[in-house]
Amino acid sequence: MIRAGRLCRALGPLLARPRPEPAAGSAPRPRRLHTGQPLRRDIFSDLDKGLVKFQKKLKENLPGSELDLVGITKGLPPEEADVVIVGGGVMGWSVAYWLKALEPRRDTLKVVVIERDPTYSRASTVLSVGGIRQQFCLPENIKMSLYSAYFLRTINEHLGVVNQPPIDIQFNPSGYLFLASEDKAAMLEENVHIQRNHGAQVALLSPAQLKKQYPWMNTDGVAVASYGLENEGWFDPWSLLDAFRRKAMSMGVYLSYGEVISFSTSFREIMTDIGELTFSRINYAHVQMPNSLECQPVKCALVVNAAGPWSGKLAKMAGVGVGPQDTPEGIELPVEPRKRYVYVWHSPSGPGLDCPMLIDTTGAYFRREGLGGNYLGGLSPAEGEEPDIQDLEVDHDFFQEKIWPKLAHRVPVFESLKVKSCWAGYYDYNTFDQNAVLGSHPLVENMLFITGFSGHGLQQSPAAGRAVAELILEAGGLAKEGGGCPSPAGD
Repeated sequence: MIRAGRLCRALGPLLARPRPEPAAGSAPRPRRLHTGQPLRRDIFSDLDKGLVKFQKKLKENLPGSELDLVGITKGLPPEEADVVIVGGGVMGWSVAYWLKALEPRRDTLKVVVIERDPTYSRASTVLSVGGIRQQFCLPENIKMSLYSAYFLRTINEHLGVVNQPPIDIQFNPSGYLFLASEDKAAMLEENVHIQRNHGAQVALLSPAQLKKQYPWMNTDGVAVASYGLENEGWFDPWSLLDAFRRKAMSMGVYLSYGEVISFSTSFREIMTDIGELTFSRINYAHVQMPNSLECQPVKCALVVNAAGPWSGKLAKMAGVGVGPQDTPEGIELPVEPRKRYVYVWHSPSGPGLDCPMLIDTTGAYFRREGLGGNYLGGLSPAEGEEPDIQDLEVDHDFFQEKIWPKLAHRVPVFESLKVKSCWAGYYDYNTFDQNAVLGSHPLVENMLFITGFSGHGLQQSPAAGRAVAELILEAGGLAKEGGGCPSPAGD
């Protein structure tokens, strides 16, 4: 085989040899007619193309190439970060956004969000029914939801991204309607008193007023009802999650898909008034990358536990609750996953456009879904009847036996409804009091929690995320004075 270089050297003397002149008196040599580029094949160009193709094929099949089974891991988190947020649901992204919005100077903090499910197919956020209300019995919950309602009304002022379309969370302000039986009437009235004292606009309705306002309703067994006059209804969960995520990433937050499988922790023992206690600090979060053997350690100053239903498992990984019982080291984070079913049904003669989010005296709930005669709803199972959490399969008999009779009693036209679809999602259920766990752990010094909302996390995410971000920034002496957006009530 003759190489191109050797061929050129071999032909060189011939190409350089002078051409003989024509003999005297002979006809001159005819000139060639040039009509464009020569049509002959360039063998050297063909050789180059073939060589490039061959090299590319070799490269693709070498160890470490993209076709290798192990592969080059993409999306690795940074080796070091100030704040590692474990959980890329709405809570995690809310904290990430507020950290960047409130940091005193741009790029002060290096924040990374770790999410194990890039499809969000099992995420609690996107599997929720998207409700927002102020009708709680605790002032803290009322204030958080009031703040979140204000944030959602002005969402484009906070989460809008340059050159991106305006955010539309598809808010439907149809309100929540709580029905109370005789034995619960006093409690509901007391709750409304608390809600009004903290700025919520809530009305009390008698059975006669209910029947006049909602003629499709059977008011048997209803002693009193409460209805949210403003800032209540439902919206699209994914739109809010995606808005937080896009804005936070535009501000410099890192996203990495992977699963935190362990922590590297240091310990110190201190004698206190109640005896010797072991305090710990997380130094590294170890992130297992998807479809890879690679595990990336991330050195961090703070870890935010925003793992939702799985936050209890993550806390135990950090040493929370693994000590002896009846000691501070043995107190577990009281948050566990609970599976809840949501059913969608069609009822062309149903309540129609004036249908609120109705919570029955039995605990069953429903609301309108769109404009085509569809409704969705569900019911929390009784204690001791919690479904298996190993998968997100739906129990269809649960609707037939537990929910449908209650719906048909309250709304007679639902007797002839037809179920169209259903799904299941997880609550981050606080077994202690069904309310949020916010703030740092007393023994694991650099882990903060934002979990345990037990079904009302989505609606409180703007307020809860800001609260945790402010705790982080104030603890580090980095908080802006007057930073962020104000509360509508000024508190």
